Amino acid sequence: MQSTATVLVYSDDANTREQVRLATGRRPASDAPEVQFIECATLPAVLKELDRGGIDVCVLDGEAVPAGGMGVCRQIKDEIFRCPPVLLLIGRPQDAWLATWSRADAAVTLPVEPVEFAGALAALLRARLAVGT
Repeated sequence: MQSTATVLVYSDDANTREQVRLATGRRPASDAPEVQFIECATLPAVLKELDRGGIDVCVLDGEAVPAGGMGVCRQIKDEIFRCPPVLLLIGRPQDAWLATWSRADAAVTLPVEPVEFAGALAALLRARLAVGT
């Protein structure tokens, strides 16, 4: 397994980005690699980082404005070749169907619950890194 994984975190809210970092810690699970974060507050920044490459998982805030994470997810799934898996942060459990519409690989509700979030992120990292080997 690779020694570090790169996680892109998109939210216009610095507090949400901080919740993601704190819930992940150095690594989301003992069998997952250490995580380094790339934080983005705008859609153009997300697209620039994805074009640059090297992203293992994207965490997108479905409540971000003006470009919500659900629409961003659907856009990158259409436009980015070998798009990394996406963990979508949704405002309420009833929005899970919208996460499916956006083609997110997983979804968790806001505010970030550390155990749930870390488990979902670790699962996506395991799957992504297993494919890469």
